[in-house]
Amino acid sequence: MRLIPAVLVTWSVAFAGSLIDAAWSAALAGVMALVGTLLLVRTRRHRRAVPRARTISATLALAGVLGAAVAVSCAVTANTREGGPLAEAVAEGSGVLIEVRITGVPAEVPAPGHSGGNRWSVEAGLVEVTSKGSVTQGSADVMVVGGNGWQDVRPGQHVRTSGTLKPVREGQAQAALLAAASAPVVLTSAFDVRHSAFDLRRQFVAASGWLPPDPAGLLPGMVTGDTSALPESLKADMKTTGMTHLTAVSGANCSLVLGGFILIARCLRLTRPLAGIFAACGLLAFVVMVGPDPSVLRAAVMGTVGLAALVGGLRGRSLTFLCLATIILLLLDPSMASNVGFLLSVLATLGIILLATRIASWIPSTVPRWLAAGIAVPLSAQLLCGPVIAALQPQFTPYALVANVVAGPLVAPITIFGTFAVPLAAVLPWLAAAPVAVAGVCAGVVAGLARFFAHLPGAALPWAEGPAGVSAMVALSVVSVLVFWMMLHPTGVVHQVMMLHRAVMLTIERGARRKHGRLEACKKSSGRNHLWLLPKTPGPRASRRAPSPGAMRRRPP
Repeated sequence: MRLIPAVLVTWSVAFAGSLIDAAWSAALAGVMALVGTLLLVRTRRHRRAVPRARTISATLALAGVLGAAVAVSCAVTANTREGGPLAEAVAEGSGVLIEVRITGVPAEVPAPGHSGGNRWSVEAGLVEVTSKGSVTQGSADVMVVGGNGWQDVRPGQHVRTSGTLKPVREGQAQAALLAAASAPVVLTSAFDVRHSAFDLRRQFVAASGWLPPDPAGLLPGMVTGDTSALPESLKADMKTTGMTHLTAVSGANCSLVLGGFILIARCLRLTRPLAGIFAACGLLAFVVMVGPDPSVLRAAVMGTVGLAALVGGLRGRSLTFLCLATIILLLLDPSMASNVGFLLSVLATLGIILLATRIASWIPSTVPRWLAAGIAVPLSAQLLCGPVIAALQPQFTPYALVANVVAGPLVAPITIFGTFAVPLAAVLPWLAAAPVAVAGVCAGVVAGLARFFAHLPGAALPWAEGPAGVSAMVALSVVSVLVFWMMLHPTGVVHQVMMLHRAVMLTIERGARRKHGRLEACKKSSGRNHLWLLPKTPGPRASRRAPSPGAMRRRPP
């Protein structure tokens, strides 16, 4: 829990740093450093203070120091964007001749308007730029967007092209956006391990080509993150049923791969340090193969931190591992603070950590534990991710939980057999047919589930937009948890209802008694206060006159 303030401060500073310029980021870094230093000094001066007070001061001091580090990183990035070698060309918006070194993998992007042809984006690093006859050399990150020809570039290639430099959107880490007007001309090509990983993914796509269209497009996405062969109709159905996270590699795949390498290390009877190194190398190779997606990086860093803790003898600290992974990634790349995929990944993991075990414990023991976990894990992730998804896509998918629960058990065989088939597809393609067939059958079932639930009545219902929609989704999440608990605990619900009924009746009776007492008091007080208004009449003792002697003689004995 002591790392949660550090995560919140680090994330907030990283998000703010992506929206402000370098001077304000530097000022923010100074303020955070000053606050952290003062809190550290206060902690050291009060060594004999109450342990809780010292812990709070140390926690806030750590948050201040980490926030200052992130602000410094944001200031450096903003300074490169504002005064770097591309700042003048971006401000003028004129055509340039530029040489860049490809550092990323091409990804298809939608074309603007109704223009034909595919568009591709790829990350690159500046080598030199020629603008208005002047040549400028320097270091800066560039996002290149171009047409045909850019889908074939590889990491490590040194290419030349022409185009127009434009400013990037807020939150992006690159210094400029290059709208390429010509195809790339490859000057040199250096070895890059990502180039080999790209070829490996393409070979796996080719090895899966004999499958039907749906599994042939879904299997490479679930195993290597390559969604180039995924049919558009299946992509839309996966989005409708809330199964989009299954179309690409996610944290679940990293967890399965890491667990597989740990299992192999135990079978080989490796020592704990050697097993940790073996599993870490395997996970690193998997991350390089699928690419540095934010969710994959988060899962990889979290798995590495957890592996280090496991080697050191620490277990059962999932929240600590999540906080450490988030802080490390924000320190390395503050632009992730504005990445929606990274936010959803962290929220899903947080929901699983906080709620999955508790929800699974509600399910009766007669239900198999694997089925209880299969229900609790997607429900926990959906509860925390629902409000963010409602803000991005205002619609409600009532079949999302059922579809994910049914498809959940198929993720493990797809990941295991598919990952095993990737190296075989490059070395012995004919031998990879068997694991590809097993993984393809499971992927076909997942695709069939997506198409089935997507075409049911009410598969995508409209939802409110803006803060109202987010608030409604939060309320729906709370109600869903309560209804789920009530369905699994009918006896407890009856007991709670009876206790509530008893408490309400006692409250009503007390209120009635108090009201009756106040009315009686008011009547008595009003009678005493208004006696002077009534006519004076003799009392009962004064009205009794002494009888006359004659009356006394006439009274019978």
